Amino acid sequence: MLLEALAAALVGVAALWLVLQPVLAPGRELHRPVEPLDPEETPRGIALAALKEIDFDRETGKLSDADYRFLKAKYTTAALDALRAEEVGPSVPNSTGQPSCPTCGPRPEPDAIFCSTCGLLLTASSASETARAAAAARPAAAMPPNPLQAS
Repeated sequence: MLLEALAAALVGVAALWLVLQPVLAPGRELHRPVEPLDPEETPRGIALAALKEIDFDRETGKLSDADYRFLKAKYTTAALDALRAEEVGPSVPNSTGQPSCPTCGPRPEPDAIFCSTCGLLLTASSASETARAAAAARPAAAMPPNPLQAS
């Protein structure tokens, strides 16, 4: 019975030490791991989610055509601005001439503009450069004119 009481006292002291350790030794900082930002919390993700939401609202009859065109133009512009802001800038293509991601490395898709893993802009060869310019011009040309901005 003395042995059991001694074991219980040791467990109690250990538990008390664990509870009071942060109070008694506040000098130690906890280094928390850096969490990556959720893709839906970025400006790009917010704009893309808004585009999906207004498409859904239009399909369910919650938005008129005029409101839809206005919001579509607004959030398309926001999404394009966010994509342009995320661009790392032109980089040198790798020695094989294939597109390369600044973070993930060479990509197997020869005509890709964005990385299939992380979504960043890939380095461009001359063929990919023209494809990127065409892709950037396509959403603006496909957008119907906004009657609210005509005045």
